[in-house]
Amino acid sequence: MIVVLKPQSEQSQVENLINWLKEQNVDVHISEGHFQTVLGLIGDTAKIDDDLVASLEIVETVKRVSEPFKSANRKFHPDDSIIDISGVKIGGGNFAIIAGPCSVESEAQMIEVSTKVKAAGAKLLRGGAFKPRTSPYDFQGLKAEGIELLLEAKKVTGMPIVTEIMNANHLPLFEHVDVIQVGARNMQNFELLKELGKTNKTILLKRGLASTLKEMLMSAEYIMAGGNENVILCERGIRTYETYTRNTLDLSAVPMLRELTHLPIIVDPSHATGLSRLVKPMAMAAAACGADGLMIEVHNNPKAALCDGAQSLTPEQFADVAKRVEAIREVVKAEYDPTF
Repeated sequence: MIVVLKPQSEQSQVENLINWLKEQNVDVHISEGHFQTVLGLIGDTAKIDDDLVASLEIVETVKRVSEPFKSANRKFHPDDSIIDISGVKIGGGNFAIIAGPCSVESEAQMIEVSTKVKAAGAKLLRGGAFKPRTSPYDFQGLKAEGIELLLEAKKVTGMPIVTEIMNANHLPLFEHVDVIQVGARNMQNFELLKELGKTNKTILLKRGLASTLKEMLMSAEYIMAGGNENVILCERGIRTYETYTRNTLDLSAVPMLRELTHLPIIVDPSHATGLSRLVKPMAMAAAACGADGLMIEVHNNPKAALCDGAQSLTPEQFADVAKRVEAIREVVKAEYDPTF
């Protein structure tokens, strides 16, 4: 249920209403927008009388919400959420590119890549320390050592770092990680999502290999229901019958999610296509359709990469992509930037 309050409502009346609603055994999510305040009621609202609430002096409208996701629902939070990651903002007109190698391989590699992608315009540094691989014989990542190397690169560049978690037991290792990534294979690992909901870390949630948008939003709901509202959604392609690309990048997900949720939405063209030559056009298309950011794999020597070299850009190629994406952003800014 959503209760929309009238502008300039008396604060004491608002507080009395919120206290009464909580006495009805529901949680109250408060969203204060530019023009109105919205109270989102989460829980068993069947016993709450709509007409009674609607008759109150400070209430403008009362609506029932049919979707199972509540905290992530734009109806509960009309304004775009802006996620602040150590000064880097994503959402609400703020655009950021996350760049770096698929897997952390060495300190020299991380320092070289991080300094070059930052110079080209990247705002956050990515790198896999724990790597989920289809084959048990493939490189699985440097694990704790990989996180240490990411932190060393952060010291040099000042860029916030993004890396993937595989198991809730590894959370202590992520104490100084700025953004915890939940990969496609773990999107519906609900016990992991519950644990991440207890943290205050920003969570980058990737869409599952064959997951619907509703399933993705319900996974975000698991995190937010635990109290952590710092969630960024990532479209990274879904599995279809097509075999020429690694996955099929569903760019229609961006405007559709924009209608459904207030959470920021970024796009990963590297994992979606699996081919470095397709990253630039798909990154430009993602910017054109209103994404809040991009995640792009960059390696100093893709041919020698221990993981996903075929989809990785060189730093020089990334600089070209970043420049072209910025040009696209300038063209479409009036359409998607609420501050324009």
